[in-house]
Formats: sequence, structure tokens, C-alpha cells
Amino acid sequence: MAITAAMVKELREMTGAGMMDCKKALNETNGDMDAAVEYLRKNGQAKAEKKAGRIAAEGLCRVIVKEDNKTAAVVEVNSETDFVAKNEEFQKFVESVAKQAVDSSAADMDAFMAETWNADSAKTVKEALVDRIAVIGENLSIRRFEKVTAENGCVVSYTHGGGRIGVIVEADTDVVNDAVKEALVNVAMQVAALSPKYVSQDEVSEEYKNHEKEILLEQAKNDPKNAGKPEGIIEKMITGRLNKELKEVCLLDQAYVKDGDLTVGKYVAQVAKENNAAITVKRFVRFETGEGLEKKNEDFAAEVAAQMNQ
Repeated sequence: MAITAAMVKELREMTGAGMMDCKKALNETNGDMDAAVEYLRKNGQAKAEKKAGRIAAEGLCRVIVKEDNKTAAVVEVNSETDFVAKNEEFQKFVESVAKQAVDSSAADMDAFMAETWNADSAKTVKEALVDRIAVIGENLSIRRFEKVTAENGCVVSYTHGGGRIGVIVEADTDVVNDAVKEALVNVAMQVAALSPKYVSQDEVSEEYKNHEKEILLEQAKNDPKNAGKPEGIIEKMITGRLNKELKEVCLLDQAYVKDGDLTVGKYVAQVAKENNAAITVKRFVRFETGEGLEKKNEDFAAEVAAQMNQ
């Protein structure tokens, strides 16, 4: 029986197995769809289907920087358990995903997942992921990636906690030497530690400021200590509190963690002067594993017992 692309597609959607595995299964079973599903189950390729509903909120972030220090990419790949995140097979896969991302031209996750897998041109990235799910035995997810290219300077990276946090910092600089790169890595460490929202106050929208002002105003009104105070005094209080908040969320205004007498902006300016350079921090990307995801909290003994009773 002739095996059509539509049949391969249908079997992929039913099982979550890779395209080539589905094609082989259909050839082995002469196009019998039910027999092909059974074939894939027996060979472990249909495991991904049962695992797709499980929460994958552990995992790793990995950053790759090209040798020219102009291009970098950070990825987050999730697993169900921290145990698997420490597995060498999983870590190798995350490394491969990061290498894929740094060479990718994809603008979004759908395009990325549809790309030809660099490590095996017979597969897409999505098919490579499904294969790893079958081998490792947990639901895995390539959650996100971001690629950064410096036009007039360099990029640096920093990874914290064995891959729990991955950071890229891009800077415009007319001098790229070891001292400048070390300083930018220190800035990346700052981003990892204090998680700013913006590079500078120039990036903060009026909408954000007005929203924060409304919250601060309500807080002031509800504080008994402010009862009877003139509106002008309260307005000054709110302005002061907003300025303080902005210094906490804007990277260049934050107190530099290695020297509290300096802001990050002043530290960068100091390094620039020492190296006769013009340095501008343009952007940063910070990924933290599992941020925003609901984590499964199950009793391990109960989970083992449930598996024993299957």
C-alpha cells in the first residue's frame, strides 16, 4: 500500500511520534493505522502522547555566544522534575537547542519548532523534542528562546545556579577588550541577581508611571498617618516613592551589587573612562527557569504507589 503524507501526518497527530518514525511504522504495517499506533507504542515512540499533559516546570536555561561576541541566544527547556534537569542526556539536548537558536532565523516558537534540526537534518526541532521525550521518559518543553545580535559592540552572557537563570547583555562599545567584557559580565550578574525590568528610565512608558502613581496614591490615602495632610505634601510623597521604585526596576539606576557606592550606570561610565571607550548598555534578556509556570506539588511516595498499581 502506498504511504501518503496525509497518513504520516495523521499518525503523528495521534501519537506525537517523529515523522520518520511514523513513516516507518506505516510501511511496516502496510498502512494499517491501528497497527502502526501499536507498532510505535511497542517501540517506545508513542510515549510522548501520554506525557503531553504533565506540567514541565523544572529544567534549564542555556546561553550560547558565538566566537565573534556579536551574536548570542538564550533558551529555556523544561522538564517535569529537577532529577531529569540534572541528567546528562537532557543537558546535551538543551545544549543542542541553544546551538539551534543561535543559528536560527525564526521569529517565533512555531517557526523555530518547524525548522530543520541541525543535529539531524531528517527531523524538525519538534520531532527531535518528541524523540527526547520518548528516550528520557518525561514530558519536556522547549518553552522559549531569544536571539540577540550586536550591531556596534558586543554581547556577553552569564548563567547562574547551574542553568536556573540565563542572561544576555548587549552593549554598544567602540572598544571590546577583556576589561570591557568583564565589566559587562558583571552587569549581566547584576541582571541575574536583581531582575530589573528596564535598562534605563528612558524605556519606562508614561502608562507604567501613571499606573504606579495610582497605586501609590491609594496606598497613601489608606494610610492613617497621612490623614489631614495637604494634597501637595501627598503628591511629593508619591513622586518620591515612584522615583525610588524606578531606581529599583531600571538597571542603570540600581545600586551596583559589587560596590554600593556606585550605581550600575556610574560603574559602566567608570570602566569606559578607564579604557578610553564609549560604552552604552543597550538591552538585556533574562530567563529564569519555570518563571510564571505552575509547578506540580505531589507526594513522591504517593506517586510511586500510583505507578506500582498501574
